[in-house]
Amino acid sequence: MMSQKMSAMKKRKYIVDTTLRDGEQSPSISFTRQQKIAIASLLDNAGVSQIEVGIPSEKRI
Repeated sequence: MMSQKMSAMKKRKYIVDTTLRDGEQSPSISFTRQQKIAIASLLDNAGVSQIEVGIPSEKRI
């Protein structure tokens, strides 16, 4: 028999956001450093479980 805690863990939903990673893939979109910080802060405050921020590049943040 599964414990109540294990049962609750299986029902938990997680949000993974890719705004900071994929959001700049459009040619006309480029977030400033302050915008990136603000977006990350808002996502964190909203309870987003995981924020994917990007991949290494030569572009300075």
